[in-house]
This record gives sequence, C-alpha cells and structure tokens, in this order.
Amino acid sequence: MSDEELQRNSLSLTDIPQTRIDRWTRPFVRFFQIQSVSGFLLVGCMAIALILANSPWSESFAGIWDIRIGLTIGHFELNKPLLLWINDGLMTVFFFVVGLEIKREFVSGELNDPRKAVLPVVAAVGGMLLPACIYLWFQRGQPGQSGWGVPVATDIAFVAGFLALFGARIPISLKIMLMALAIVDDLGAIVLIACFYSSDISFGALGVVLIGLGMTYLFNRIGIRPVSIYLILGTGVWFAFLKSGIHPTVAGVLLGFMTPSKTWVGTAGFPHLLTGLLKRLVTRSHESTQKQRYRALDLLATTAREGTSPLERLEAKLHPWVAFLIMPLFALANAGVKIELAALGSSVAIAIACGLALGKPIGILLFSWIAIRLGIARLPSDVNWWIMLGAGCLGGIGFTMSIFIASLALQSNLLNQGKIGILAGSAISAVLGCLLLFLFIPSPTRRTLGRNHDLLSDQTSTASIYSQENSENRSQDRWSDDGGQAGRTGEN
Repeated sequence: MSDEELQRNSLSLTDIPQTRIDRWTRPFVRFFQIQSVSGFLLVGCMAIALILANSPWSESFAGIWDIRIGLTIGHFELNKPLLLWINDGLMTVFFFVVGLEIKREFVSGELNDPRKAVLPVVAAVGGMLLPACIYLWFQRGQPGQSGWGVPVATDIAFVAGFLALFGARIPISLKIMLMALAIVDDLGAIVLIACFYSSDISFGALGVVLIGLGMTYLFNRIGIRPVSIYLILGTGVWFAFLKSGIHPTVAGVLLGFMTPSKTWVGTAGFPHLLTGLLKRLVTRSHESTQKQRYRALDLLATTAREGTSPLERLEAKLHPWVAFLIMPLFALANAGVKIELAALGSSVAIAIACGLALGKPIGILLFSWIAIRLGIARLPSDVNWWIMLGAGCLGGIGFTMSIFIASLALQSNLLNQGKIGILAGSAISAVLGCLLLFLFIPSPTRRTLGRNHDLLSDQTSTASIYSQENSENRSQDRWSDDGGQAGRTGEN
C-alpha cells in the first residue's frame, strides 16, 4: 500500500463522527477554556457566600458546611464535617496541581534557567517577607500573632483572571514573570503550612508517609504507569499525613513533585513510531484477527498516551476540575463571613489588609530593585517601574491561599476578622493594580509605534555619528592636503 493510500485510510480512521451531545457541549467547552473564566467564577462564588452569610438564611447556609460525612470500614472510621472534607480533602487535589505546576516550571518553564528565575524568585521573597513583617508589627504579642503567614500568599487564579482583562496590552514578559512569582509564592506558602501550621506530630504516621512516598518513587523508577495504582498509594499517603499532625495538603504537593515529567516516547521518535504502527495496522487490517487488531490498537493508544509525560496529562485533566469545581466550592465554604463595620477596624483585619495592599507591592518592588541594582536580574522587556508597581499590587490578591492559611492559624472571631482583612486587602490590591496597569501599559499599537520610533532614533543617531566621523575625517584630509599650513599659520 502506497503512502498516499495510507494517508487517506488513516484520515478516514480518525474521522470520528460527532454526536449531538458533542455539538451541544462544544460552546461550553470553549467557554471554560478561557483562562479568565475561572477567576470570575471564583469572584462570583465569593460574592454568593458573602450575600448568603449576611442574609436571613445565614444560619442555614452555615449549617450546610457542618454536615458530617463519614466513611466506615470495620473498626476504621473517618467522620468529618463537609467543610473539612473540602479544606483537607479536595484542597489536596488543588495542592497536587500546584505541585505539578511548580515542577513543570522548574523542569521546563521560567524557573529552569537561573538567569530567568532570579527576578521572580527574589520578588516573591520580598513579597512574602514584608507582609509578614507588617503583620507582626501590628500583632506582635497580640492573640492574632499566629496569623503572620496569612498575607504572604498570592492567588494565582485571580492574578491570571485580572491579567486576562487587559488582553494583548499585557506584555508577555510581565505575564510570565507574574505567573512565576505566584508559583514561588505558592511554594513558600506550602513550606509555611508544613513548618509552622502543623502540630502534634505523630512519628508513627510519618513513618507510614515515608513508606508510601518511597513506594511511589520506586514504582516511578521501575516504570509502573497505571494511574489507579498511584491513586491508591496517594490516598494512603494523604490519610497518613492526616493522622501525622502535618496538614494533609502537603501530601498533594509532594506527590505532585514526584510525578514523572519525562515522556516514554521521545518527541523526535514519536512521529516515526506512530507512523509505523499506523502502517502496520492499516496494511494488515484485513488479515489480522480480532485479538491481533485489539492488541495493535492498544499499542497505538499506549504510544499516543506516552507521547506526553504523566505530569502534562495529569495537569491538563485535573486543572479544569480544580479551576471550576474545587476552588469555587472552597470559596463558597470559606468566604461566607458576616461583614461588620467594627470588624473592619479590628487590628487583625487591618494587619492583614495592610500586609496585602502595602507589604506585597512594596516588598516585590523593593527586592526587584535591589536585584537589578546588583546586576543579577533585569526588568522584563516592555516593563517599567510603574508597571512593576501595578504588578506588585496584583500580587497582593491573596484570596484562596490566604483564607486557607487563616483557617489554620486563626480561630472563631479572629478568623472572621482575618477573612474580612483578606477580602479588603485583596479588593484594594486588585483595584490599585488594575488602575496602574491601565494607566501605564500602552496599547499594542502604541507599543509598536514606540519601538519603531526607538529604532528610527537609533538609526538617526547612528547616521549622525557616522556623519560626524566623516566630517572629522574630511577636515583631517583637508589639513593633510594643504601640507599642514593651516595648522601652522597661527604659530608663525
């Protein structure tokens, strides 16, 4: 069979008919692929939670999250309120995806090159240290002192959503820098949770954690690929973390770090291997038995699947669930707080709001300036310091991660004050950040005209230099041609 016949046959094989449900759901699929949608959905759920918490149905709304859901197997029993199943269970999946994103950035993203990683890493460190210091300045020695970690985090979903509002106006370099900064921020928040917001450590349970992680590593090394096996191992590791005293979301991050990032079928060899399999499948389609055909198709499916790494596959599959279910559900369960004017003036709320709205942009800007002055980093292209200030303000949107840390660090009334501070600080940061970016980021047309003007200026200045040099050379030539008399007449 010729290559042209093979191509025609292979095309007909891939021409899968579209069902009615595919046609009906295609617009929704395209809608949910828009990056900013998840951020707006998160805002909507937060608004719903706030409205219900301040409505006549507030007690009924709060009672939903107190419903206990349990699992009993023999003498084993796990019984928790719905709120904890969301915060300890579903949020583990969120942190697993965060772990995948961090590993991807270190393996093949902006953090894999030390020269590129310096600015976002240094800026993220400043954006964590200064808010914590501002909070402690307000709360040192007070009952809310333990909440110093609340204003250190950046909500990557909200940042991405607000950046998407500007469309093509946002320089790609700024978007990459901010996303990398948020990733480093998440890593710092994870370290804080593991080191400072875990208690009553059980070393026996930690031993089980190490065994589970060791088995996961071993299975990765020897090439066991079925996701179901790792799902069972991951569930065991999560439960061991739950009993160890370390927050179980750390399990998600560690398992995300351990997910393989390399493909079994390399990029260079993938087309050749796939073409060979297709040719064998097409040329022998009339001769093969049903079992042989099934094996060939299974091998073809395995080859196609292993053309991408487990990290890429899991991130692509889980990200929609995290963005459109887990995070909005977390917002519904945790953002419902009664807004009282007295609480807005509480020291905890003020400390958190100041940490997010002031500490974040100042810390990001100050540490970025120091890194650039030291010569170890440089500003992203098409970005000035006013734009960096706007980006730093957006970094002060700490909704999801800040509320999560607040639920670990603060209790009862202090937690309500903390949530109000988070909402106020995040809102101020969003408004200031968007305003500064709107004022100081030129439109793509203006940016292109500016580049052309700079290029023209460079060419003009270069031509001017050449003209000046030629003029000097002509003067020297004339001085040489007259035997140097013009230079000697004044002396005589």
